[in-house]
Amino acid sequence: MIGTTAHTRGRLSVGHRLLAMLVAEVLLVLLVRSLPALGLAAVLVTLAYAWAGVRPGEAWRTLRLAILFAVVVGVLQSIVLPWQRAVVIAGIMVLAVAIAGLVTLTTATSDLLDALERALGPLERFGVDPERVALTLALTARTVPVIAGFGRRLQESGRARGVRLGPVPYAVGLVVLTIQHAERVGEALRARGVDD
Repeated sequence: MIGTTAHTRGRLSVGHRLLAMLVAEVLLVLLVRSLPALGLAAVLVTLAYAWAGVRPGEAWRTLRLAILFAVVVGVLQSIVLPWQRAVVIAGIMVLAVAIAGLVTLTTATSDLLDALERALGPLERFGVDPERVALTLALTARTVPVIAGFGRRLQESGRARGVRLGPVPYAVGLVVLTIQHAERVGEALRARGVDD
């Protein structure tokens, strides 16, 4: 079964978690405009992870690729923007992924799918297929942790052989593993008749 490693934790129902995630993401984008605001937002997200019982190592594995990407974006932004604004932009990116990651880390895929299908149910009268859209959203939400896992596998494989992978071999290996995973997911979906 796809994405069944997450287990439900915390005290909120899945629907409330999704609503809290949506509100938090909107507030993050609208209100975080300075370094102090970014710092406060980071503290709140950290407290949310602790409250949900997510271990630091688990959070790091989920976020480290997002952090790496945000650092690159921040450096590029600092060329044309004040460094403070570049840091805020990069920080918002990491926190946005962290907020979404908290939901996927603490919610089983089946529960997430059920909640999304219920939320999308009213749109069925307009020709929207709630099951298909919910599955697409759930698979998308699982993409970051899955790719992060591929990154860990590549690093561990390199260490086992006594080789430190450079950026190009690492990127190529990540792309290959991601494509292989996408093919497996596609085959699993076809076997379940999702593309009918």
